[in-house]
Amino acid sequence: MPASLLIINGKNAGNESVRLAVHQQREAGYPIEVRVTWEHGDARRYVLEAVELQVDTVIAGGGDGTINEIAGVLTQLPAAQRPCLGILPLGTANDFALSAAIPSELDKALLLAIMGKPVDIDIAQVNHDRFFINMATGGFGTRITTETPDKLKSALGGVSYFIHGLLRMDTLKADSCDIRGPDFHWADEALVIGIGNGRQAGGGQELCPDAFINDGLLQLRIYASQELLPILLNSLTRDEQNAHIVTASLPWLDIVSPHEVTFNLDGEPLTGKKFHIQVLPAALTCRLPPMCPLLK
Repeated sequence: MPASLLIINGKNAGNESVRLAVHQQREAGYPIEVRVTWEHGDARRYVLEAVELQVDTVIAGGGDGTINEIAGVLTQLPAAQRPCLGILPLGTANDFALSAAIPSELDKALLLAIMGKPVDIDIAQVNHDRFFINMATGGFGTRITTETPDKLKSALGGVSYFIHGLLRMDTLKADSCDIRGPDFHWADEALVIGIGNGRQAGGGQELCPDAFINDGLLQLRIYASQELLPILLNSLTRDEQNAHIVTASLPWLDIVSPHEVTFNLDGEPLTGKKFHIQVLPAALTCRLPPMCPLLK
């Protein structure tokens, strides 16, 4: 039976449903090692331990941030030593897992993470040393997702971002950016910028509805300030004729701003004035369900 190492975000260490799912799979004959993160850097150490143990799969047990951290470490390993990535969704929004059709039932998700068919997928690299597997978001939406209190997220899940967004309308302002890529240039003020390897962020907002994780491209989608309410109300239009929505599919892009802006990389903030973002095609393998919507 293939061996796996499950890395659980420390917030979920006491989750009895996780314990039961692990026990069931062990009883079925699947060897699973379990490690729990306590602080930043633990995930890297456990992934390196997984390589030493020669497990087939490293399973990320947590939300988008946990998945991203583990995926980033896996990406930097030599291909010959790199375990497959499995996903056990335990976060507040689980944007990547939901858009990839990972089962929400933990026993089914764990079995998929152990035995699902491995598929080559892309990952995005930012400024040569940071990564995101799902999406980078900038602008007002990023400020909302990073500032929403943990207690509110725990109580209300993804809808907490919407509620907090309405409460912070007084802080609304657009960011001035110059964005360039192959045969693409845009310079203006944007309320929300989505750069998607995956499709949704912020608790279910489908910011990049045409993104795929195995096409060697990132979907850029820019929303002008006039589009605030449709974004918050989860009624984003896919009308490409809308002058306030700019979209492009690019293998790389450069973003420059005259002032510091913050991008949310799957839950991890990165602040600066210059960003180089590129896709790394087929950078790792992931166990995904058949007919996964994110696969082209």
